[in-house]
Amino acid sequence: PQKNVCDNERPYFHFPHFKISCIPVFCIVNMLLRLFSQREVNIEFEAHSISDNDYSGIKKLLQQLFLKAPVNTAELTDILIQQNHIGSIIKQAEVQEDSSDEDDDDDEVFGFISFLNLTERKGTQCTEQIKELILSRCEKNCEQHVVEQLDKLLKDDTKPVGFLLSERFINVPPQIALPMHQQLQKELTEAQRTNKPCGKCHYYILISKTFTEAAKSNSKKREGKRNQQKEELMFANAEEEFFYEKALLKFNYSVQEESDTCLGGRWSFDDVPMKPLRTVMVVPADGISAIMDKLKDYLSP
Repeated sequence: PQKNVCDNERPYFHFPHFKISCIPVFCIVNMLLRLFSQREVNIEFEAHSISDNDYSGIKKLLQQLFLKAPVNTAELTDILIQQNHIGSIIKQAEVQEDSSDEDDDDDEVFGFISFLNLTERKGTQCTEQIKELILSRCEKNCEQHVVEQLDKLLKDDTKPVGFLLSERFINVPPQIALPMHQQLQKELTEAQRTNKPCGKCHYYILISKTFTEAAKSNSKKREGKRNQQKEELMFANAEEEFFYEKALLKFNYSVQEESDTCLGGRWSFDDVPMKPLRTVMVVPADGISAIMDKLKDYLSP
């Protein structure tokens, strides 16, 4: 169905029942989940256009991604709301029963997807901070030729670069990602056709929340350059592994010092400590179609 950007209250697509772990939001600590309850519940989700009411929820999810990195998440959230012809937020579907105690949670943002054209938004503080963050982490974790490749790519205004953002609570299942990504691709195509912001990009950049078992990581060895690619990565958003496979440039950096120490939750049954990372990927835009096909194969009901 067509997205109605003027009416955020009406969902423009609807998800079937999903089973998710019944865990209150306050149990999520810096992206790692402590499973205090094994109980699961069926929840229906709806996708809506992004609106002003979603500011706090989107900003909270952005802060979970960037942690203590110097990125102006307030400005970034404002831009994502402003360009609401692109992107969607996930909310729980309305429950018809009376539930006066639950009303405060009705507008909880469980996740969102959006896209920031780094080339078009050149000069805004958050855009420059994101580029600086990616480059500085690349310099610390990659060989010089990779740094030069990334720097050249970010500076080439003739081949715009887009920053893909897909964030959600960790207990929301990956099946929800398929219609979200499909809708985003339709919106990007329409933006290009109508010459709106976020039109055609030659490259997509993603920063994914990833983890490795702490015991298997080679702590502070700078040769993470080659060895880090061989570490067994676990993706908080499972579908982002398909982007990883198609990336022409990728590297990891640790966020251990920015995160609270906690357990890997659903990634381990033996309470194995997990090392939190961020994985940066640069994916050619002409590879997105193949990624969408893979998402369909693996995430379709």
